[in-house]
Amino acid sequence: MAEFPFLEVNEAIRLYGGEDLNACMQCGLCASLCPWREVESPFFARQMIRLGQLGLEGYETDEVLFGCTTCNKCVINCPREVDIIGIMRSMRAMVAEAGIRPEPLKTASGSCHANGNPWSGKREDRMAWTQGIEVPEYGPDIEYLLFVCCTSCYDQRSQKIARSVARLLDAAGVSWGVIGPEESCCGESIRKSGDEETFQKLAGSNVELFNRKGVKKIITTSPHCLKTFASEYPELGGEYEVIHSSQLLAGLAAEGKLRLKGDDGRKVAFHDPCYLGRHSGVFDEPRDLLDQAGAEVVAMPREKDFSLCCGGGGGRVWMETPPEQRFSVLRVNEAASVGAEVLATACPYCISLLEDSQKTEGLSDSLKVMDLSELLVENLAE
Repeated sequence: MAEFPFLEVNEAIRLYGGEDLNACMQCGLCASLCPWREVESPFFARQMIRLGQLGLEGYETDEVLFGCTTCNKCVINCPREVDIIGIMRSMRAMVAEAGIRPEPLKTASGSCHANGNPWSGKREDRMAWTQGIEVPEYGPDIEYLLFVCCTSCYDQRSQKIARSVARLLDAAGVSWGVIGPEESCCGESIRKSGDEETFQKLAGSNVELFNRKGVKKIITTSPHCLKTFASEYPELGGEYEVIHSSQLLAGLAAEGKLRLKGDDGRKVAFHDPCYLGRHSGVFDEPRDLLDQAGAEVVAMPREKDFSLCCGGGGGRVWMETPPEQRFSVLRVNEAASVGAEVLATACPYCISLLEDSQKTEGLSDSLKVMDLSELLVENLAE
């Protein structure tokens, strides 16, 4: 087993951006809101921090440290404002340097090194989502760069999200364009899973590319890209005005530029993605768009700041989670319990996990999982 002295752990936390471990007073309020308390699990946030305080003493090659989904619930509940996610990321980075990481995360990082994306897709296939539609190329006369999440570039189901966003932007008369195969993954989940070196490579490549192309404004299809471009790229020289598609579309709908029929009529529950809601403070805009579309928005027991994580953050999207430990199973049943006909969200990770659980729970005939953009496309006024 690798040795991780206390001073080295503290130094790593300072190096990777977390706060000092001793700021934690072990009150346990972080663990009380952790989604892992919803299921049987050995993961306890407070225990992980204590493990770091002890210099990772007792850490073996299990995957408990990589259980954190970085949902941010613990952070907003901490009375000392401890950067718990930064601490988790720092400890993961330390064990990653020692070669101790779950194999799926090693595979994702390896693909990012080789292909610029975590899904083992060829770089030249990054624009596969545009099949059947025409998309403008980004240039100096274009206002927005549309940055499509790697998941929506390579996953066939998720590609529908990117095409829906593109159609909505065109319908609203937005000046937008794409760069294409030169782009790399934003690196958010790679960094959260502990691979700082690969994150720096990916982010550095994107910053150089965006700056060379003269990018000033970015629309993202993923909340993970939104958070990373807005909060982490500036430290690398990437200063951009970043907005999630739901934010932009809500403003356009309010101005009358995005015209919707307003007759959807279905009961729709909205699942707040962690990185759109708790991490970025975007709660109202998606619901405003549902109202504009004429949907009957029904509330689930846990929403907004207390929304239940889908389970895909922090690199967990690439890891296998036993069915009895999947937060997404709880979430789709929660939506069904309030009579929702549609469970809408605005994140490719959430779509993937929620849709999988919708099928395994036998809810395919009664509950439809949709990205917000897909619902809006169905309601576009001619």
